[in-house]
Amino acid sequence: MPASLPEGDFMTITTIVFDAYGTVFDVGGAARIASAEPGGEALAENWEQVSRDWRTKQLEYTWLRSIAGHHIDFGHVTADALTWTLEKAGLSDPDLRARLLALYDTLPAFPEAREVLADLKAKGRNVAILSNGAPEMLDRAVESAGIGGSLDAVLSAEAAGVYKPDARVYDLVGQRFGCQKNEVLFVSSNFWDIAGAAGYGFITAWVNRHGEPRDRLWSRPTHELPDLTHIAEFA
Repeated sequence: MPASLPEGDFMTITTIVFDAYGTVFDVGGAARIASAEPGGEALAENWEQVSRDWRTKQLEYTWLRSIAGHHIDFGHVTADALTWTLEKAGLSDPDLRARLLALYDTLPAFPEAREVLADLKAKGRNVAILSNGAPEMLDRAVESAGIGGSLDAVLSAEAAGVYKPDARVYDLVGQRFGCQKNEVLFVSSNFWDIAGAAGYGFITAWVNRHGEPRDRLWSRPTHELPDLTHIAEFA
């Protein structure tokens, strides 16, 4: 069970901010769905590896572009990462590539996400997404998942012109809500994102769905959870 926050910190939480991809939206959904469709037979043989490679390369490209100062939006990064991944897998079908990119825009939300977001909103908290995703990508995903009514804002790293974990992306939360850093609970399934947010000054909750070890980075999460269902207990 998650540990409770100290009383003083508990009282300060006004704003709960979620990462999108891997936290609210299942990034494995695109390859999984495509592999089960007509024309997806070749992908079906190794869709899980394709999905992992796609995600890994996507993240690598965001970090490298941020370090080098060569920013392009997340849609382009996602497409470039998929091109590399399909080439590695020997899957050259342009229709499959197009289908995977279309599915990425409508990734399924994790089963508990809708209820959790609605509960937090009903408590009167500010509820938002803060993502590397481009605004139009996030808008389509939020609409497809039917969670827009529970969100006060969908914040994109595009407004900062750089990707997380750069502090300028986390700055967007305070700019939007006028809150202090210690009033924010930041929730992500990505440990590198948690390290960035915790180092920035947010209270953090790492959603460790697969029981992975903690990365050896500069900051550690305040909380560690197996999924999103316990967030409301201390938010």
